[in-house]
Amino acid sequence: MKRFDIGALRAIFKGDRQADRVVPPSGFTAQLTLFAAGAMAFLAVFALALSLASGRLAQVWGQELAQSATVRIVAPLDQRAAQTEAALKVLQTTKGVASARALTDAEQEELLAPWFGPELAMESLPVPRLIEVVEEGEGLDPVGLRLRLSAEVPGAVLDDHSRWRAPLVAAASRLRLLGWISTLLIGAAVAAMVTLAAQAALAANAQVIAVLRLVGATDDYIARAFIRRFTLRALLGAAAGTVLGMVAVVLLPDAGEAGGFLTGLGFRGWHWVVPLMVPILVGAVAFAATGAAARRTLRELT
Repeated sequence: MKRFDIGALRAIFKGDRQADRVVPPSGFTAQLTLFAAGAMAFLAVFALALSLASGRLAQVWGQELAQSATVRIVAPLDQRAAQTEAALKVLQTTKGVASARALTDAEQEELLAPWFGPELAMESLPVPRLIEVVEEGEGLDPVGLRLRLSAEVPGAVLDDHSRWRAPLVAAASRLRLLGWISTLLIGAAVAAMVTLAAQAALAANAQVIAVLRLVGATDDYIARAFIRRFTLRALLGAAAGTVLGMVAVVLLPDAGEAGGFLTGLGFRGWHWVVPLMVPILVGAVAFAATGAAARRTLRELT
């Protein structure tokens, strides 16, 4: 790190009343920096919440669905019970199957209730009997199991969830990627806004800077004053935005088990530490952006 950057970093925490007078304590640039940092930090909290929730969702879908399968018994009513028992016997002797059980009428009615209503009568519809299969170890061999079922249980259809498991996991992974990309774009927006504000403040104080140079002030001294003021403004705004964002995440309505993804949208466990890094990162971005803008603008004012 350059000596200038080290000195500017120390000046942020040490402070210099004389140098602070170079930068106007209020005005448009101050309000712009505070608002931009606060708004972007607020959005960053939600982007992180989306990314982390999507990561959890992809992990859950990948693990749970990969270790489960379903067997449908599509047979006439008078043969359904016998074929269900035959399918269960096949599954009990299948390698990679930890357990297998036929769902009860009540359980199947509960699964179909969102589409057909709670008053559904199973005996009035040709609904296939479902068998829940839980796998173990490396899982079962779907090709071999399908061959056995077709030979011994003609009405059995195996669904190993592979057709729709991969798209769901891929969608959750892409949502996680979009969350991180959004966070990076928010950081870039903060850098752009702080750069514009710093350049505006430097240009507005061109005459003051010229006088300071006449009395012996170096460009490093002047730049550090701007870096300190704008970095602290960004830190303050980002801290406020982060707190508001975390409160908003806490206040998200609990949709219950039916909410699925929306219920998990938030932070869990140690993930609550992640948004606390947002003000620090915003301050670092403001520090770098203001330093670059100050050096460039001071060279132009020479």
